Amino acid sequence: MEKLISCCGLNCATCDARIATIADNNDLRAKTAAKWRDQYNASAITAEMINCTGCREPGAKFNHCEVCEIRKCAVSKGYQTCADCDNLDNCAIVKGVHQYVPEALENLKFLN
Repeated sequence: MEKLISCCGLNCATCDARIATIADNNDLRAKTAAKWRDQYNASAITAEMINCTGCREPGAKFNHCEVCEIRKCAVSKGYQTCADCDNLDNCAIVKGVHQYVPEALENLKFLN
């Protein structure tokens, strides 16, 4: 399986927003928007917003990815991902992601 690891360790290659963007699949955009509206209690998410090439890839970013504090932190320090940071295991910024998606932390540790 392809891996495209984001700053926090999520695999962008498996993200429906990226898949929909790369395939230019409007049906998947609509399904993803509906899923995320429910999943994240975010009624403002529309199919038109589902456009992202991946956290560390050039091109479009989903609104959250564009302003993500984790991504901002990594970029400001010149890191490719949080795996480059000595504070990875104790970081309060990325802890929330790893708490709910332990695979993201595993992905980062695999990069080291």
